[in-house]
Amino acid sequence: MKDPVGYNLRIKPLDGEIEIMRTGSQIRQEFIDFFVSKGHTVVPSASLVPGGDQTLLFTNAGMVQFKDVFLGTDHRPYSRAVDSQKCMRVAGKQNDLDDVGRDDTHHTFFEMLGNWSFGDYYKKEAIGWAWELFTEVWGLEKDRLWATCFKDDKGDIPTDEEAAVYWREQPGIDPSHVLYFGRKDNFWEMADTGPCGPCSEIHLDRGEDFCNKKGVAGHICQVNGDCTRFLELWNLVFIQYNRVSPTQLDQLPACHVDTGMGLERIVSVMQNVRSNYMTDLLMPMMEAVRAMTGQTTEERDAQLTPYRVIADHARSATFLIADGVVPGNTGRNYVCRMIIRRAARFATKLGLNEPFLAGVAEKVIDTYGQAYPELVKNKNAILDNLTREEKRFSRTVEAGLSELEDKLTALTAEGKKTLPGAVAFDLYATHGLPFEITKDIASERGFESDEAGFKSAMEQHRKDSGGDQAFGKLGGEDAELFKRILDDLITGNKLSKGGVKYDPYSVEDLDGEVLAIVQEGEQIESAIEGEEVAIVLPRTNFYIESGGQVSDQGFIDAFDSAWQIKVLGMRKPAAGLIVHEGVVTRGKPKVGDKAVAKVNTQRRQDIMRNHTATHLLHAVLHQVLGEHARQAGSLVAPDKLRFDFTHPDAIPAEKLEEVEARVNEVILNDLPLRKVEKSLEQAKAEGAMALFGEKYGETVRTITIGEGKPFSYELCGGTHVDETGDIGVFLITSEGSAAAGIRRIEAVTGREAYRVIQKRSKALKQIGKITGSASDAVVERVTAIVDGAETLEKTNATLRQQLAVSEFLGKLAHTPEVSGIPVLTAEIDKADADTLRLLTDRFRDKYPSGLVVLGSVIDDRPLIVAACTEDLVKRGLHAGNLVKEISQLIGGSGGGRPNLAQAGGKDPGGLPAALGAVADYVKMNIK
Repeated sequence: MKDPVGYNLRIKPLDGEIEIMRTGSQIRQEFIDFFVSKGHTVVPSASLVPGGDQTLLFTNAGMVQFKDVFLGTDHRPYSRAVDSQKCMRVAGKQNDLDDVGRDDTHHTFFEMLGNWSFGDYYKKEAIGWAWELFTEVWGLEKDRLWATCFKDDKGDIPTDEEAAVYWREQPGIDPSHVLYFGRKDNFWEMADTGPCGPCSEIHLDRGEDFCNKKGVAGHICQVNGDCTRFLELWNLVFIQYNRVSPTQLDQLPACHVDTGMGLERIVSVMQNVRSNYMTDLLMPMMEAVRAMTGQTTEERDAQLTPYRVIADHARSATFLIADGVVPGNTGRNYVCRMIIRRAARFATKLGLNEPFLAGVAEKVIDTYGQAYPELVKNKNAILDNLTREEKRFSRTVEAGLSELEDKLTALTAEGKKTLPGAVAFDLYATHGLPFEITKDIASERGFESDEAGFKSAMEQHRKDSGGDQAFGKLGGEDAELFKRILDDLITGNKLSKGGVKYDPYSVEDLDGEVLAIVQEGEQIESAIEGEEVAIVLPRTNFYIESGGQVSDQGFIDAFDSAWQIKVLGMRKPAAGLIVHEGVVTRGKPKVGDKAVAKVNTQRRQDIMRNHTATHLLHAVLHQVLGEHARQAGSLVAPDKLRFDFTHPDAIPAEKLEEVEARVNEVILNDLPLRKVEKSLEQAKAEGAMALFGEKYGETVRTITIGEGKPFSYELCGGTHVDETGDIGVFLITSEGSAAAGIRRIEAVTGREAYRVIQKRSKALKQIGKITGSASDAVVERVTAIVDGAETLEKTNATLRQQLAVSEFLGKLAHTPEVSGIPVLTAEIDKADADTLRLLTDRFRDKYPSGLVVLGSVIDDRPLIVAACTEDLVKRGLHAGNLVKEISQLIGGSGGGRPNLAQAGGKDPGGLPAALGAVADYVKMNIK
């Protein structure tokens, strides 16, 4: 039962005392509230799709959204943060999929509680607060807590005595519970190079009853041992080094704290259950499944694996779809499809053969909706996508599973125990059976699966999405150089502490001094014509590519016009530093020169028209198709816009016309745009739309189109027009599939739209001139011409067939015999395959026993059709084998049934030889 404030109440069996047991939601909130009381800023969870990071498949750790801060390429307005981060681990080095369902602790989706210090507090505070939270707020027994510190097993890195001292100072701790471990357990690194440091793990002794190795000879329960008695709860990472090479660690100028605690794990402790799945974070999903099956609790516990898989996968898929990831064939979309289908496959073990996941997802939304409102907002899209994917899978799974069973049976007969990767991929490509499901079934039958072979076969069919990297490509590889440049400029009073002033919303020319020139990773004093350079100015209004909008281009001119640099792109290599990348087109620029930065204003205006049009398009798609049509990627360039969105089917022509018309109606209404900066929290509370895969800071720029109830309200840092009328006109140029479940619209506006209209108008006039009709009557005239052409083609086809029949009948009358059998071979002029098959019927009407092989050449491509009567098939002749053999002479291939077959080729010159080889085939094969 629950009390009014959301705690679970449990009656102790011995004394009847009521014990308060915290809910998972309560524990999450208490963690956040505790660190708020310590001066931390609450940071919302980042999307499961890492914003602005296409190299990483999913957000797989709490630090992902702060990666650029640790790398020095960004900074935040706070130095202390706390969050609960949504995480997915289903690919590459951090792939927990194989263990999900088979134990009590692994998940594909989980929440990571974390507190962060960016150059603020360090080990003393982090350790003290961790102890305080565990022992005073949550009441964990002090004598059951253990802490580990770093001691290098290679002897190269100093022992973290500082952390050990602080642990031993904690009130009530047993000093013998502070242990040392080496690099594997207690040293954290982001990658082979970059920020790193020692860490302290906090473990809980759950007691002898939790040991799963009791009775094993020689077993000793211990921290970081091989049993389940000691449970790691929290990892405190102290980032104090920068790894330059395998042997060189440099001390960072500022040290950071990065902690991570799995919510599911701490909730299992606080609720005193043995399994994460028995907590109130996952049990509602398991109970929903049990209700559908009608099983008892005992029956559920007897087959927990499918229950655990379904609960985990339903939760994962629900969160993925809420973050814009729909089922598909590649990358993130493949993962979404795979976990839905894997859940559906495990459900069959429980007798659930109809779509059911929507019912489980509703429990996910009920359980997590308050903490993650995106689940509630996207409920319909979640339920629709789940059910649609289950139905799609049910249409194909039976054939796929049957074929897999056949393959495994055949391998067993051959004494083999490995399923080839090519076979696994064929099952996926043909029947939509994900490799993970194939692997599960094969494992149940005692087979290994060739994953490398599967990936090799898959390589041509899906993009490499960076899943094999724990954190993706780091970026900022030259950040050290640019951070040094920035520090030097600030020290020399060339820049303020905030760095380069950035105002991308102005197009006015800006003057300033050339502060630095970089070429090929080195800082130089001057450059010459033709060289590619990166230029630092004290301020800029050139837009840096982000949010799908491309960078500005333009020129940097010397004050005295002695030199010029053509700016081709923009970059932010370090927090506070912005560089203009381009090529010297004239003269010799040098550091200290006075210069003027000039944005290409016409190009900027074209981009602004397209960007505002994407906002209009997004809003109209919601009106015409539904709220599920959410952005899944975009490109805003000067010559076009491209907009990807979630939608399962092609858009009918009439709907596409409606979308285009509605966008143009808003343009003609000349609605004003309001561009206002506000806090992210306020903007979201007001209903501003955050876009898929984008990265937002604490302060965001909002774009509101229209007054009163806005037509569109989105978070967007891009450049926009002032009124929709500035767009001019909006034309859709194409609509198609970008991926499974993702549609793509391309369109043009403004000057480019005018060019398209001109081109279309000119073409219309030319067609009118050719057809002798006025522009407004072209459609009727062309339709009449096409209808006439089709009628004429049908007439010609009939005449050609009649000529072919006439030609054939003349040859039919003189059919020769080979080995006592009527065998007719003939080349029929310009006869298609249908006509040749018709003629073989004529042959068999005349000869109840015989073989006919006819050839033809159409559009310089040879064609062969062969027919054999059934009595000759029994005597060894086979039309399919025959055409397969003789088609080699025309540079082609073919095959078919014993009584009728067809072949095609590339060499018409070989047709006489192919027909001439028929007699030899008959003599060799007739019995």
